[in-house]
Amino acid sequence: MMAAMFYTVIPAGGSGTRLWPLSRAGHPKFLHPLTGTDDSLLQATVARLAPLAPAERTLVVTGVSHAAAVARQLADLPAANILVEPSPRDSCAAIALAAALIARRDPEAVMGSFAADHLIADGPAYVAVLKDAIKGAEAGLLMTIGINPTHPETGYGYLECGEEIDGGPQLRVKEFKEKPSFEVAESYVASGRYRWNAGMFVWRVDVFLTELARQQPQLASGISRIAAAWDTPEQEDVLGEVWPTLPKISVDYAVMEGAAAAGQVATVSGDFGWNDVGDFHTLGEVLTADAAGNMVLGADAAEKPKVLIRDSSGLVVVPHSGRLVAALGVRDLIVVDTDDAVLVCPRDRAQDVKQLVDELKQRGDHALV
Repeated sequence: MMAAMFYTVIPAGGSGTRLWPLSRAGHPKFLHPLTGTDDSLLQATVARLAPLAPAERTLVVTGVSHAAAVARQLADLPAANILVEPSPRDSCAAIALAAALIARRDPEAVMGSFAADHLIADGPAYVAVLKDAIKGAEAGLLMTIGINPTHPETGYGYLECGEEIDGGPQLRVKEFKEKPSFEVAESYVASGRYRWNAGMFVWRVDVFLTELARQQPQLASGISRIAAAWDTPEQEDVLGEVWPTLPKISVDYAVMEGAAAAGQVATVSGDFGWNDVGDFHTLGEVLTADAAGNMVLGADAAEKPKVLIRDSSGLVVVPHSGRLVAALGVRDLIVVDTDDAVLVCPRDRAQDVKQLVDELKQRGDHALV
């Protein structure tokens, strides 16, 4: 009964530059099978949310260049549920468009927004947390999922939590915090009052759209115009005219931070093995490795990948060209072999791969990014 009016929205954008050269602008990380199975990250996201929302209540917002691949990977999704944005305008516009279209179908619906490229280890625990978030959303709160921090992470934003609401498990969110320094992150974790902000949101569509109009009137007005023209002969013209004028801003900045200051945001804490698969080092930590700590992506496939490793440890190897990748007497390296590019770097420099992509763009080598 509770999930009957629940809709899943999956913004599927970005190019995953820290996973270059595997992830490219034309084939980003959410389309790749980085889950330890044959499923792509996008397919795994849809599958774990299926207990709450079937295909007809699952919407994906994606770019023009990815729409065909998304449709192929999600063959059960109605074509009308793949919303194609003409250009990237950050997360708020994408999520607001989905919210406005859901509101047309069901004005009292609850929706959740979930990134297409995260890994979740414990699916049933994840669904249980989302059910608690849905209860908070039904009561009119803008809900976010707060991940219990396991270490002082400087790469994530944080949620500062306040009191329980009506006995919990929902906690009031006092403030959204930017990515901190290591020392500040240590103090956050030690206090027990902070959660990682995983960018997962649950709310009633009417509550969200009202708050959007309060804080971002230009964006709300533009989205309203687009939604009014949806499924009419004017849809493409209105979308093409209005979309480029929408503010390019994340939903955190646009809505959630201001809503938290007004006491409208709450969180439920999650401990279900969440990982945002931000780089190859992380991938090596979350997928199955051998006794020496070497992880070969695709090692469980029916045909063995062409990888030969001797006297080496802590490697992350991604064989993607069909060539043999051989490693001898090395440790803690990332080796990614694709048809047109090879990456070799220490695992502790995994975050810096983005710098290579930036340099390729500056050089004009756009075919490689």
